[in-house]
Order: sequence, then C-alpha cells, then structure tokens
Amino acid sequence: MTPRQRFFDCLQRSPPALFEAALWMCVEHDKEVNPAAVMTHFKDLQLRVSYGLPMLPVSELAQPLLRRLNDLGFAQDDFTPLRPQAALLDKVLERRRGQPLALGLIALELARGLEIPLVGVNFPGHFLLRVPGADHLLDPCGGRRLYPNDCRELLQRQYGPNMKISAEHLLTAEPVQMLQRLSRNLRQLHLSHDDYIGALIDAERVLELGNASASDYLARASLYQRLDCPNAERFDLEHALLLSDDPIQRIRLTERLGHLPPNSIVH
Repeated sequence: MTPRQRFFDCLQRSPPALFEAALWMCVEHDKEVNPAAVMTHFKDLQLRVSYGLPMLPVSELAQPLLRRLNDLGFAQDDFTPLRPQAALLDKVLERRRGQPLALGLIALELARGLEIPLVGVNFPGHFLLRVPGADHLLDPCGGRRLYPNDCRELLQRQYGPNMKISAEHLLTAEPVQMLQRLSRNLRQLHLSHDDYIGALIDAERVLELGNASASDYLARASLYQRLDCPNAERFDLEHALLLSDDPIQRIRLTERLGHLPPNSIVH
C-alpha cells in the first residue's frame, strides 16, 4: 500500500489509529520515515513520562502528563517563520518543538497508552485538550488550565476583540477533524516555504478526508495555478464556486474562471 492508503487504513480501525495515521503523513513528505521505528522509540518516551507522574487517580493525571512533557523539553515552536517540521510528528518528536496540534497529538497518544482520559478540542487558532467532564481546557504547550474567560482572551488575542466564543469552538474533535486540521497546517507551512508539491500533497489529503470547504478547493486551485495546471485549477475553482455562500467571492471566482484557457483534452 502507498503511504496515503496506509493513512486511511489507520482511520478505518476501531478505534482509529490517530497517531500512526499522522506518522504516515510524515512518510508522504519523507520516504525515510519509518512509522514502526518511531512508535518503538515512542514507547521509551511513554516510560519516561510515566516514571515522572505523581500517584494520583488517572482522571487527575492529564495536567501532570503535559507538565512532564514540558519538563522533558517539549514546547511550542516559536521559530519565525514557522517551518513544516513544526507540524510533522517525526520531526516534533526529534526536536521537541512543534505547533500546539502536534504537541497535542503526542499528548493524546501518551494518554491513550497510559489510560489517562484526554480528548482534543479544535479551538480556533490554538489546539487545546480536555479531560472529559472537566470545567476547564488544557494547553498542550505546558499544561496551563484555561477557563471560559481564558479561552475568550485566547480567541480575541488571535482574531481581534470582535471575535465571539461559541459552543462550537469547544466541541471534542474527532480523529478525522484533527488530521484534517493538521493537513491544513502542513499545506500552509509548505506553501509559505514555496514547496508547492509538498503543499499539494497536503491539499489533496484535506479534500480526501471529506467535508472540504470552498477555501480548501480554492487553496488547491491556487497551487495548481502556481504549477501551471489550468485544467486542474478550473476543476477546483468550479467546486469552490458551488460551495461558496459569499456573493463577493462567487463573483471573483466567476471572473477568475473566465480568465482561464478553455478545457483541453489530452489524447
């Protein structure tokens, strides 16, 4: 099977193999990555984390787990501009620096192995974690507790004072949603470093995971434009047009389609 097929095979398991699926994403960008070897080394990390945890009920160990990871050097990558390695799990495990989502996926896999209850939350702009039933969220970058006011401040710090927090922002994230978010992050990081082929690999995965938005099709269309593939660009622009609810965007998409050469048929 190809790495993409193995990625989807992980999602078909019950429960889905979230961490392994994310590792197969790494293989798509670096054929030298060996997911089985990474997972073997990960067991060593799990032992080190477990050794440093306090003697508490498992329901109270999520925050100590995150603090233990931080003690071992895992922290948010603040390198500017952020590079793709901040979202590729094999590189994050090696460097101990990454985006909140990548650190969160590592914490979720550790929690799963140690039978500590913990779930992901697709909070806008900064992935978060939660112990089911708790009245607070946890920052995967160090384990800080975030109560409703903290979440509101975090949201407004990133999106401005007019951004309102909603219940949708606090929902538990399903594995597919987390991997789609990771794919979008990688798409943007590869694009920002002019790696259009790498970005295209991630853009395709975003769409294959389902429930893609107009902006997802538009993102891939822009990559095809940069790679001089007008037929593929037209296909994605037409799909973005069908999905868009924004009248201004629909006008711009129609104009952009009008500037493309007619569809050519290759024999």
